[in-house]
Amino acid sequence: MLMRFDPFRDLDRLTQDLWGNGWRSWIPMDAYRRDDQLVVHLDLPGVDPSSIEVTVEKDMLTVKTQRSWQPAEGDQMVVAERAQGTLTRRLFLGEGLDSEHIEARYDNGVLTLTVPVAEQARKVEIIGGARPKAIETESAAA
Repeated sequence: MLMRFDPFRDLDRLTQDLWGNGWRSWIPMDAYRRDDQLVVHLDLPGVDPSSIEVTVEKDMLTVKTQRSWQPAEGDQMVVAERAQGTLTRRLFLGEGLDSEHIEARYDNGVLTLTVPVAEQARKVEIIGGARPKAIETESAAA
């Protein structure tokens, strides 16, 4: 379904750590399966919805956006923990997902992606006919 290992994300985090942005440049998310869909929630508070790009190339889904805030002249920053600049999250989609029919919705600072499970990956229900019975066998006693 959704691949947990993402070498690009790990490389991005390492690079960001070296440049000083650390964990703040990636987008936190939750993902779960609901019926025949994979649902992904990505936290993007304070982001202009028009700046959000969602792209799919082969089996990689990328969410990219910009967030910026400039202090007013004379402001002295005391704490600066909110991510600024380019925020990116990449997800590897397994073959069992239908990447051509992804839906995206942005509401209250959360981007929700809904990815249908591909037809070939759905469980097939068997209708009719008698179910085979288990056959009990006795082992030969020596």
